Amino acid sequence: MMKILKGFLSLAVLLVSVSMHADEGMWLIQDINAALEKNMKARGLKLSAKEIYNADAPGTAVSDAVVSIGFYCTGSLISDNGLVITNHHCAYSNIAALSTPEHDYLEEGYWAMTSEQELPVEGESMYFLKRVFEVTDEVAALKKQLDEDGKPLSMRKIASSLEKRYSESTGLRCILSEMWAGEKAYISAYKVYTDIRLVAAPPVCIGYFGGEGDNFTWPRHNCDFTIYRIYENGVPLQGEKNLKVSLKGYSPGSFTMVIGYPGRTDRYASSSEIDYQEKVVLPVSNEIRGNQLKIMARRMDVDPVVRLKYSDRYFSISNSQVNNVGMAQCYKRFRVKDEKVAQEKQLRSWIGGGSTRSDRWGNLLEDLDRAYSKTAAVERDKVIFRETILRGTVIGTYLLRAWNSKDVKRAKEVLLSGLAETDPAVEKDLLEYALREYFTNLDNYYYGPYQRWIQDRFGYDFTAMTEYLWSNSLVSSKSRIEAMESMDDLKDDPLRKFISDSPISVFNERNGHQQDWARAGELETEYKRAIYWMRLHKGELQYPDANSTMRISYGRVGGFSPNDGVWQDWYTTPAGILQKYDPSNHDYNLNSRQKYLLEKDNWGRWGFRVGKRRHGMIVDFISDNDIAGGNSGSPVLNEEGDLIGLAFDGNLESLASDTSYTEGYNKCINTDIRFVMWVLDKYAGMKRIIKEIEFS
Repeated sequence: MMKILKGFLSLAVLLVSVSMHADEGMWLIQDINAALEKNMKARGLKLSAKEIYNADAPGTAVSDAVVSIGFYCTGSLISDNGLVITNHHCAYSNIAALSTPEHDYLEEGYWAMTSEQELPVEGESMYFLKRVFEVTDEVAALKKQLDEDGKPLSMRKIASSLEKRYSESTGLRCILSEMWAGEKAYISAYKVYTDIRLVAAPPVCIGYFGGEGDNFTWPRHNCDFTIYRIYENGVPLQGEKNLKVSLKGYSPGSFTMVIGYPGRTDRYASSSEIDYQEKVVLPVSNEIRGNQLKIMARRMDVDPVVRLKYSDRYFSISNSQVNNVGMAQCYKRFRVKDEKVAQEKQLRSWIGGGSTRSDRWGNLLEDLDRAYSKTAAVERDKVIFRETILRGTVIGTYLLRAWNSKDVKRAKEVLLSGLAETDPAVEKDLLEYALREYFTNLDNYYYGPYQRWIQDRFGYDFTAMTEYLWSNSLVSSKSRIEAMESMDDLKDDPLRKFISDSPISVFNERNGHQQDWARAGELETEYKRAIYWMRLHKGELQYPDANSTMRISYGRVGGFSPNDGVWQDWYTTPAGILQKYDPSNHDYNLNSRQKYLLEKDNWGRWGFRVGKRRHGMIVDFISDNDIAGGNSGSPVLNEEGDLIGLAFDGNLESLASDTSYTEGYNKCINTDIRFVMWVLDKYAGMKRIIKEIEFS
């Protein structure tokens, strides 16, 4: 059947699906075919496909200036001396790690006025894509060889073999990625740089203005940027390509394209998977994480030292929390399950239209429903366990890390680090909440012997239970950690024992759950393959789910209507910052210099022109580019490939976009690059950086 279906490929790539909206899709950068290029040019693109990506002519294509930052965010080169611009929230962890109580760079910002002041960022890497190789046939051959040799199929082994082979032949870091549930496979070859230094980072009152209150909302008013510099052999990188910064501006309807590294999407998920997320996972994790955030916020709001210690963790949890709450709401509002059911109706009809397809997939949908139903109860319990025991406290992760070190010296270092980076009052509050949720919501089948003993002793007095576990733990004081003589001290630590007492295997082994869950995963993968072949058969242009490989999306600038009778414009201005200003609220506070400059209303060369004078400033704008997590920091480019902004967020109405694109509602929120330049120039006085940048 595969040979028959593959016969449709040459026709399919030239056709455009009538069912897919023109702006939907995170397309593989190396697969900009004639149909996709035609669509983009119809939207206003002036570049050719070869000017966007061209592995045979290094330094000639826009994509040569785009980097992956550790495969969690995206950045772009904006000078021929290694300057990389990305989002402030992408650099948040690095800025926090460089901060001290004396110099809190999150609150103060950081501006390197000389090259000597550029701060090394430990553990960071940036990846430049150099070439993509299709290796579908090679993967298939290796799978066949393993089968013939009677060995288990191991994608890890296959990936390792191919990555090693291509790395040796190219001299680059090579990574295997599968697309469409394994129907296609590619090797991406990267040049990697690890000497990364912090150059410029605005304070949170600029880079993260609005905080969690504004997260995923529109209108927005934050200047979400940070600038790094890449060094090679101790000197700034002389890159092959850098982006020009556009001062020409844009207007409603202007073409936009985003190039970046979106992380993970699941656009081809089944209705069974959506039902599982909506009813099993999200309700539990959303409630627990929401309460954990409240516990941290209570003490962060009154103590700046606590705020610094927990800012990174709070930011991480709150970002995913807002996303997941919004996802659950969008599932309902946009009837995502119904959309998948309609898709499955088409799939069922297509499967029934051929005997070979019926033989392979005839019972697929029914089997999927049964598999998810069978595993739902235990999966819900696993979510509770993960959110309370494994992730319920910060200090707990240090205890487990110390225990896994197997060396008393290293264990003490880990524990002392954990003690320095946490607050005992916050940790005890988190622990008490975790204990309450764990013992209240899970039956005692899952409890380990020590956990049973703890419950027998304290019953449901969680305050007393918390006090016992904490006061007798090594992490209750620095002196106890320093007095450790052997790993036996950690072995007997009551808090460590409690966290380790119930392994995840207890859940997986209940009634053969691990095998049932693996079966559900296999069926979901097979479902995605069926969807792929159905669309290929019908001649629909389709893109694979995001998987941290370089992608391009295209769209236009423009406002939207989030609800009936409501219209939201396409841009915001500094007036909105001053309107939101609230000195009593950390998220909406301004420092005195920022407030003075905003009120002065002097935008200089960075403002937009009305008539013959610079009249105003755009802070943020929206476009309908299709993005996902990992696109943060991606360059937003105009029709000529020049930089007009930085993508930094989606809107509340797009939070189901990991599994479903909703036409007219999925928006990309961007910081205007001219506002970034204004902050660098007028607020920070970084003339040396402005001089490095080429403008158009």
